[in-house]
Amino acid sequence: MTMKKGILISLFVALLFSCNTNEKKIEESQPENITSKVTVSKTDGKYQLKVDGEPFYINGAGLEYGNIEALAKHKGNSFRTWRVNNGKRSAKDVLDEAQKYGLKVAMGIEVARERHGFDYNDEQEVAKQLERIRQEILPIKDHPALLLWVVGNELNLRYTNPKVWDAVNDISKMLHEEDSNHLTTTTLAGISQNEITLIKERCEDLDILSLQMYGDLPDLPKLVREFGWEGPYMVTEWGATGHWEVPKTTWGAPIEEHSSLKAANYLKRYKGGIESDQSQCIGSYVFLWGNKQERTPTWYGIFLEDGKETESVDVMHYLWNDTWPENRTPQIEGYTLDSKTAYESVILNSGDNYVASAKITDDGKAPLNYRWELLLESTDHQDGGDHEERPDAIEIKVVTLEGGDLEFTAPPTGEYRLFVYVDDGEDHAATANIPFKVN
Repeated sequence: MTMKKGILISLFVALLFSCNTNEKKIEESQPENITSKVTVSKTDGKYQLKVDGEPFYINGAGLEYGNIEALAKHKGNSFRTWRVNNGKRSAKDVLDEAQKYGLKVAMGIEVARERHGFDYNDEQEVAKQLERIRQEILPIKDHPALLLWVVGNELNLRYTNPKVWDAVNDISKMLHEEDSNHLTTTTLAGISQNEITLIKERCEDLDILSLQMYGDLPDLPKLVREFGWEGPYMVTEWGATGHWEVPKTTWGAPIEEHSSLKAANYLKRYKGGIESDQSQCIGSYVFLWGNKQERTPTWYGIFLEDGKETESVDVMHYLWNDTWPENRTPQIEGYTLDSKTAYESVILNSGDNYVASAKITDDGKAPLNYRWELLLESTDHQDGGDHEERPDAIEIKVVTLEGGDLEFTAPPTGEYRLFVYVDDGEDHAATANIPFKVN
């Protein structure tokens, strides 16, 4: 009886030890729900961002409403927002989902712009803004997914009053007083000697400078040094050639690059303007991990409106993983309307029939699906990424439709764009459009 009792006690102790060990393993597998300590330092002439003492190079994307899960799947490690309250989801919801997928968030803070009518000489309004921001950040400042604070967006765009930088510095000071664990930055549209001088003089409290460039991104490392910025910086927007940088038709419509040309430029610009600077650049956020209307519905988003990935997502996967995705997106070899490219200023006659032709290559075995869309040329032109209304779609009067060839009847007099979307049935799609005028 004594022997049996000893055996039972031994079994109980072993079982208890096993349960405690399993509980410990489960606890260790869960992410710690404590805030991270984020720092930036310079060693051997190279700046490095660190999270809890570990190097953290930003492989990120701009993501206001985009697919967070897909970003993690492609091995991005961070995303930025433009405001704490985006009108659709709370900041905590966004941070919680980021934490779920192991991502860090550069949280945007809405700061009033002079081009929208804000007066930085009005001390009372400036003080109200500072207090509003304080109340916004307090509930989320200790969230474990938070990486840093982005104070405003392109506050230098069409501004005249340098006091905005005094306000930015005061916001940064307040953030550091309330939150000693995270860094601060502000973003500039482009880079110039004047802005670099003002930031150095008036924004000494900022930890990092953020720059936003598109077609001329490969010039950035040279310009940073030429204008005398010696601290760390990020590229917080970069991507497709800007609508202000491209050729135009004879009637002034900007010509959007097709998705394969965009992808080639994403790769080229990253290599030349971001990866090439290993001493001051601490990472970047590609624009845009999602979709938006800005001149067209396809110009800046590397996802289509229906959520399909374009070839530029392939490029980001390659840059973040050093290997291409197993299933590559369809590629555009050419796209013409009336046997002309967009660069030939296509003019049609109303009521006559014309052929649009898209030549596509794809390494997959599934058949390709073609979709065509005719839009009026956008007339709601904003700047700085402000909201634009999507132009109305026009019914296409189809004559014949076969694969990548569409014969249709030209619509009434006006300015239009004809879009083609080509997907592989697996959520990857190519797209192109040609602006045309109808007499």
